[in-house]
Amino acid sequence: MSKENLINVLLGPHVSEKSARVGAASNHYVFKVRRDADKPEIKAAVELMFEVKVDAVQVVNAIGKQRRFGQRLGRKSDFKKAYVRLAEGQTINFGGEG
Repeated sequence: MSKENLINVLLGPHVSEKSARVGAASNHYVFKVRRDADKPEIKAAVELMFEVKVDAVQVVNAIGKQRRFGQRLGRKSDFKKAYVRLAEGQTINFGGEG
């Protein structure tokens, strides 16, 4: 896959209490990814963008929840998230410093 396509695979970090707990307990990071991305693409994208070594990738398809918007029922979009485990001693700095 080309570098341009790999850059578009990751949509951003998924920040939640669960992702913070998982990241603190082990060397995992959680990302929102494109719905058509697969594990090898996600691994290559993380290694390209953050210059780290990825050990494993687990993927979860999250179903969008039904919500009310005033009197109307609506639905949030479905999304895919990836749990990425890095090799021992590797870290990702989201702050941009370092």
